[in-house]
Amino acid sequence: QVQLVESGGGLVQVGGSLTLSCAVSGLTFDYWRMSWYRQAPGKERELVASITGNRGTTNYAESVEGRFTSSRDNAKKQVILQMSSLKPEDTAVYYCHARRVSLGYEHWGQGTQVTVSS
Repeated sequence: QVQLVESGGGLVQVGGSLTLSCAVSGLTFDYWRMSWYRQAPGKERELVASITGNRGTTNYAESVEGRFTSSRDNAKKQVILQMSSLKPEDTAVYYCHARRVSLGYEHWGQGTQVTVSS
C-alpha cells in the first residue's frame, strides 16, 4: 500500500521559515517524480515545486522561486520542502504528490496546513 505522509506544517509569521517533509512508503521511490502542491481556500490546487527521481532536477512555481527549495533523500524515501521568506499568500494546505511519469500513476498525501500570519 502506497503512503505519502506530510509533516511540518503549522503557523508562522510573515518572513519566517518552515520545512515540510513527506515520508513515502510502498513504492520504488527513485523512479517517481515528487512534487509539492498547495491549495488555498477558494482556489484551485497549484503546483509549487517538483523534483525528478534520478537526477533530482527541480522546478518551481514563479511565485516561490528563490524562496522555496525542494530536495529528496532516495535512501530515506523522503522529500523536503524548505520554505523561507514566507508571505500571507503562501497560506494553504500543502500536498505531497508522487507521479510515475512513464506509467501515468500518481499518489497524493493527505495534506498539511501552512498558515502565514501578518
